[in-house]
Amino acid sequence: MSRGGGYGEMGQKIDYVFKVVLIGDSAVGKSQLLARFARNEFSLDSKATIGVEFQTKTLQIDNRTVKAQIWDTAGQERYRAVTSAYYRGAVGAMLVYDMTKRQSFDHMARWLEELRSHADKNIVIMLIGNKSDLGTLRAVPTEDAKEFAERESLFFMETSALEATNVEKAFMTGLEEIYRTVSKKNLVANDEANSGGNSSLLKGTKVIIPGQEPAPPAKAACCMSS
Repeated sequence: MSRGGGYGEMGQKIDYVFKVVLIGDSAVGKSQLLARFARNEFSLDSKATIGVEFQTKTLQIDNRTVKAQIWDTAGQERYRAVTSAYYRGAVGAMLVYDMTKRQSFDHMARWLEELRSHADKNIVIMLIGNKSDLGTLRAVPTEDAKEFAERESLFFMETSALEATNVEKAFMTGLEEIYRTVSKKNLVANDEANSGGNSSLLKGTKVIIPGQEPAPPAKAACCMSS
C-alpha cells in the first residue's frame, strides 16, 4: 500500500493505492471477477491467465480517492514461483473458489496458509464463492463456507461474475475494510508522534560528546505508514 502523491486517469489526486491479490485454483473465475469489477465486462470464452496480470480502478471511499490495484495470477501449480513477489505489498486478498467444484473449496485452506506465510499479518481477506448463478450445480453449501470464514476470521460473500451479482459489493467491502485498517494505523502513528510519550516514534535527544559541539537533535520519525 502506498500513500498519496499520484494522480488518477482524470487528473484527480490519489490518496491511497491498495494492492489486492486474487488467489485460488485455476478456472474458478478470478479473471472474470476482476474484469467485471474493473471494466464491467464478462467473456464466455475467457482464456486461462498466464503468469500475472493486474487491473486498476479508482474510486472514492470516505471522500478519499483510492486506486485499487488488483492482481490476478494463474492458479496452476507451475506458476507458483511468482509467489513472494505477487504477495509483496498486498493489503487485501480475495480467496476465490467455484461453488460448483468442491475441490476448489477444499483447497482454500492451502491457499490461505500460503497467503499468511507470505503476506502482511494485517491483510484483509475476503472468501468468495463464485458462480452463484449455477445454483442447481452447487457442491459447496453456503453454511460450510460461512463456517470456514468465521473460523479463519475472513469476510465472506457468494458472487456471480456472469450475472454481476455481489461482485462490486465484495470488492468494495474488502476495500472499505482496508481503508479503515489503514486509516486507523495512520491515526495511531500520528497520535504517538504528537504525544511524545511512550511510543516507538520518539523524538531524538541532544547528545553531548566531550570536546565536540553538541550534536543536533535527531529528526522525529516520520508518522506515515508506507
